[in-house]
Amino acid sequence: MAMWVFGYGSLIWKAGFPYDERVVGFVKDYRRVFYQGSTDHRGTPEFPGRTVTLEPAKGEVCWGAAYKITHKEDQLTALEHLEVREKQYDKKAYVDFYTEPTASTPLVSNVMVYIASADKKLNKNYLGPASLEEIAMQIVKAEGPSGPNRDYLFKLENALIQIGCEDKHVTDLANEVRRILFLQGESTV
Repeated sequence: MAMWVFGYGSLIWKAGFPYDERVVGFVKDYRRVFYQGSTDHRGTPEFPGRTVTLEPAKGEVCWGAAYKITHKEDQLTALEHLEVREKQYDKKAYVDFYTEPTASTPLVSNVMVYIASADKKLNKNYLGPASLEEIAMQIVKAEGPSGPNRDYLFKLENALIQIGCEDKHVTDLANEVRRILFLQGESTV
């Protein structure tokens, strides 16, 4: 039986595990938000970066990419990789995945997705909502072992453009980060 994994952040542009098929599509009743702290990839424990998580949002959709993994050994490799990569995400959910906006039936059900919950007892790195300016400033300043937090944001913005997705939260945040960098005399490239 095939295993499916949904990516809505860096998994869109960098899976990091073997897969048989990549399908662009969306999950319903969730939205992508920069509410998760990153102390291991895009920030440090002293100065966390911000990465995306999914937040329940009735009537909204979150676009991304789903990966089909057929072979048992590839599934084990993917799970080992994801358990390390997504270790700051405390929840796994199993969702319906759609490819057509008008479809009432999902392409695939029980697609696994990692989510960072808002429960501070289970997720010590959850940062939660803040103003666009505050989130942008934190992203401008944060850097971790995987590089500057702004690179994560700009790669996500580019990956979403490539799959034909408009995400106002990501676009507004990327524009605010570019504005701050411009005012600081820094390049965004």
